[in-house]
Amino acid sequence: MGSPSARALLITGAVGVGKTTVTDAVGSELARRGVPGAGIDLDGLRRCWPAPDGDRFHGRLELANLRAVSVNYRDAGARVLVAAGVLERHADRTHYEDAMGCPLTVVRLQAPRDLVRARLHRRHELDPDGLDWHLERFDELTEILDAAHVEDVSVPVAATPEQTARAVLSAVGL
Repeated sequence: MGSPSARALLITGAVGVGKTTVTDAVGSELARRGVPGAGIDLDGLRRCWPAPDGDRFHGRLELANLRAVSVNYRDAGARVLVAAGVLERHADRTHYEDAMGCPLTVVRLQAPRDLVRARLHRRHELDPDGLDWHLERFDELTEILDAAHVEDVSVPVAATPEQTARAVLSAVGL
């Protein structure tokens, strides 16, 4: 499995908690510290249509693309791979670790329901159907993640993405 000095973080949580924003902020903080790394948006790696039968969210495509992208980033010198995405099942952790090619730490972001609902309302103000779906999905994913306990550490969102990023890095020992 990859270089022994490389490691991966998967920032997970329900829709609207700030996974992508915090992943970007973690990348900026690592760069500021001089730690070579790469940020990966798992949503982008599976953006394809239509979804095949039995793979509603393109999980197989996501893992195949993650494997290829991770090799390229590690070959380019990245020591920390930081991915934003939803990991719903504890049993899937090994698939993500294998795809990333280095030890994986899963960090779950937690945000108050009212904060997330306000974010989703702003994000989807011109898309009422999308808003309804995301509001329902937040509640659904929160229940799934609470039951699955996929994370190694849980980090509450702070006032800014930068503060949350520093809390994430502290929680994982970086």
